[in-house]
Amino acid sequence: MIVLAAVAVVLPFAAAFAGMLFGHTVSHLLSPLVRRLRAPAPGAARRGALVLARRMPANGPALIAVLPIAVSTVLTAVLAVYEWQRPGLRVGTLARIPTGSLSIGVSLNVDGLSAVVALLVCCVALAVQIYSVAYMRDDPRYSSYAAFVSLFTAAMLLVVLSGDLLVLYVGWEVMGICSYFLIGHYWHDRATSRAAVKAFLVTRLGDVGFLFGIFVLGLGAHSFDLRTVLAHVPAMSHTTLVAGTLLLLCGVAGKSAQFPLHTWLPDAMAGPTPISALIHAATMVAAGVYVVARLYPAFFLAPASLTVLGVIAAISMLGAALAALAQDDLKRVLAYSTISQLAYMAAGLAVGTRDGAVFHLLAHGAFKALLFLGAGCVIVTVGSNMMSAMGGLRLAMPVTFWSMTVGFAALAGLPPASGFFSKDTILSQAWRATHGQTTLHAGGWFAYAPLSKNNATPMDVVRTAVPGIPSWVAWLVLVTGLLTAVITAAYAMRTWLVTFFGEKRSEFQPREATPLMRWPVAVLAIPALILGFFGLGSDGLRPEWGMAVISLLCAAAGAGGVYLVWNNDPALDPVRLLGPARPVLRAAFYVDTVYDVAIVRPVLALARLVVHADARVVDAGVEGSGRGARRLGGLLRATEGGNAQAYVSGLFAGVVLIVVAVVVLT
Repeated sequence: MIVLAAVAVVLPFAAAFAGMLFGHTVSHLLSPLVRRLRAPAPGAARRGALVLARRMPANGPALIAVLPIAVSTVLTAVLAVYEWQRPGLRVGTLARIPTGSLSIGVSLNVDGLSAVVALLVCCVALAVQIYSVAYMRDDPRYSSYAAFVSLFTAAMLLVVLSGDLLVLYVGWEVMGICSYFLIGHYWHDRATSRAAVKAFLVTRLGDVGFLFGIFVLGLGAHSFDLRTVLAHVPAMSHTTLVAGTLLLLCGVAGKSAQFPLHTWLPDAMAGPTPISALIHAATMVAAGVYVVARLYPAFFLAPASLTVLGVIAAISMLGAALAALAQDDLKRVLAYSTISQLAYMAAGLAVGTRDGAVFHLLAHGAFKALLFLGAGCVIVTVGSNMMSAMGGLRLAMPVTFWSMTVGFAALAGLPPASGFFSKDTILSQAWRATHGQTTLHAGGWFAYAPLSKNNATPMDVVRTAVPGIPSWVAWLVLVTGLLTAVITAAYAMRTWLVTFFGEKRSEFQPREATPLMRWPVAVLAIPALILGFFGLGSDGLRPEWGMAVISLLCAAAGAGGVYLVWNNDPALDPVRLLGPARPVLRAAFYVDTVYDVAIVRPVLALARLVVHADARVVDAGVEGSGRGARRLGGLLRATEGGNAQAYVSGLFAGVVLIVVAVVVLT
């Protein structure tokens, strides 16, 4: 199993390496062949080749991009099925790097949690690569784009499967640099470049704390090995656990775009739409939630950290949902929706349902990738991101319409879509936590594997020392979760109606997207619809009908209210009733403006002051020393004029002065 896991990680990396080195060459060699095959020619003999050629990118090696990740998807599916049938932990150390104190082990861990998340990553990445073959077919930089997508995928797989915290951090940082290049793919657009820089800097800010958190936990356990750290968690001091987990939350807030480090994610929509699906669904933004789930025993024994996580989640889920309600840009609606849904996962972790958070991570990965790729189909057809330019696409784009209908139902938490089951798990646990009932571990596929021969798992070890989750945190999560359910259903219904119903609001030719774009969307609709049923076999993931009814009433209230407003005048946007609050919500409560006033402008002013001081002090000192040396040289130069009479006169005067001095002094 470890060999399969290692190959699954190496294949996308090899694809990235090959694409960067040989992609342009392969593209140059394939382009004439593809153009020749595309030329109209009679006869059925060439019909198959012509159909194939029309689906190949004339500007890049699609096979280098798609085939390796397809093989990795098959391998991770084998791992997931094997773990389903024979749960356990498989560990393999590929190499050990001595550092003089704590060694670094290049190792992989495969258990139920890592196997299923790795499968999700590969499925979404494969859909994105296939989709990009058509979406990026006319882009001259398709080869480098596909290579960075492959490298991004390999880095996320390394995060998921790594058995050492420092190796995990390597994958964590590689994702960061790949996101910079992918978001800034359209580098000639200033807005895109600024969004890439912003994403890089904001996430790096959180990653500083994340790295120090790894150091704290590693030194506390005297090892960076993941199993060793988990085994030593109960023996660590409370101060060590709180400090380490709080520092880790800095990186989690940055990567998973949680308040106050969430502002980079909506701006990242300036990049290509497939990259939005890749980053927002199963890879970069999910990494923070995954790390908390992986190290959950450490967080559970640090209630202060869970309290901070719960407050951050409550602010993020409600604030982002309100911001999504007022957006006109379709991709920004989905971006703020991602922040809100990730906050649901963080909230689940804060109230003690690790399995529920992971369950929602899987469901969200399916339906959010579906929604982003479907949005790409709509945007290509309409020629605009703005919903005010859309409308009337339901009949012209049936595959995209029905697929995105499933995605919006899952987002709103409507049965039988997957989001209904996963959200209900989190809300139900929040209700139990308000009464002091905390389910640490529900068993099933996401169970921790034993750490030792006595079959003790990390969660079994911490059961004996449960510090308890503050009830007010559970109440905060529950109330904000229900309010967010209302608003989520409202903006999901509004987006669905404004995009696909009513009349066209601009001049465009309604048509379905190309097969390579619409079929990945249709395939993703299957797990978005049925994934929730896989939780029925676990007591901790099975819906509790009381909370299910309440959450359904909340969703019905939000969706029904928007529908009634829209139905009165389908030509107008339902959010017009927000009135003066809409600009505030559209600007996401002016958090970016606050950061600009409080941080960006003072830093720029300080930078200008430094530049001024450098010019007036440092440069003046250097240039002044040069001018002083030249003046001193000018004085000395006056004595070296080349006049022999002056030299003799000077010599005579010197002799006279010496004689006078001798006479006077003696």
